[in-house]
Amino acid sequence: MPTQLDLKRRIRSVKNTQQITRAMKFVAAARLRRAQEKAFSIRHYTRALTRVVRSAVLRAPENAHPLLVRRPEQRVLLLVVSGERGLAGAFNANVIRRTIEFLKSRESQTLTVFAIGRKSRDALRKQRWKVAAEYVDITTRADRAHAGEIARKAIALYEADEIDAIYVVFNEFKSVLAQTLTVEKILPIEPETPPTPDEIAVEYLYEQPRAELFARLVPRYVEMQLFRALAESAASEHAARMTAMDSATNNAKELIDQLTLYMNKVRQAAITKEIIEVVSGAASAG
Repeated sequence: MPTQLDLKRRIRSVKNTQQITRAMKFVAAARLRRAQEKAFSIRHYTRALTRVVRSAVLRAPENAHPLLVRRPEQRVLLLVVSGERGLAGAFNANVIRRTIEFLKSRESQTLTVFAIGRKSRDALRKQRWKVAAEYVDITTRADRAHAGEIARKAIALYEADEIDAIYVVFNEFKSVLAQTLTVEKILPIEPETPPTPDEIAVEYLYEQPRAELFARLVPRYVEMQLFRALAESAASEHAARMTAMDSATNNAKELIDQLTLYMNKVRQAAITKEIIEVVSGAASAG
């Protein structure tokens, strides 16, 4: 049976852990606010850009730009966006699980993987999947320069006819308590579906020649899709970590209460034993 000293040490240790988890929760909450604002602003811009690009693609031939060429999906590039650190609940595990499912479902195809985030890189290496490129220490805070670097490399592979499609796996931010695991196709661009008779078709007017327009618009579309994935993932990671640390703090409080109650019972038992010994000694002496 543990002594009162052992229990006091255990309670002190749990309290120290509780202070750490509470501090991590507050840090994640502060970072979440900024990441959430960025994710929302990028989401609105990307949605508008997507509508324009898909509308333009619908009215243009495939040879208008190398990134508009559609080929049978035999060589696929998968971009995996995860976190850099743990202590975020099932955030990283869900991304890795969905990635493995995607890769196994396409084993008959030639797969190329870009690991964006330390956790995805380590997990894919452990699973013995070949990682063609890795980008670490960039997902905590979404940065457009990093998104542009990755997008340019992916675009170069597509234009060189080394891949036929580009997919990205990431956590899309919904709320503090909910993140949606998402697999999106970036290339080839799916054209906008023709509007129904009841819908109003939006006709965009372009001043630039078609070749110049697509040369600027399509690479921007790929870059912003990846930038949005990084921003959504960053917000989701902070939300998941804040929730996990809040749960850990509450669990620590419950454990402290249980240990304190048990320590009081041990102390009460020790006092009762001492009283019995004193009474027994007095009775034997009398």
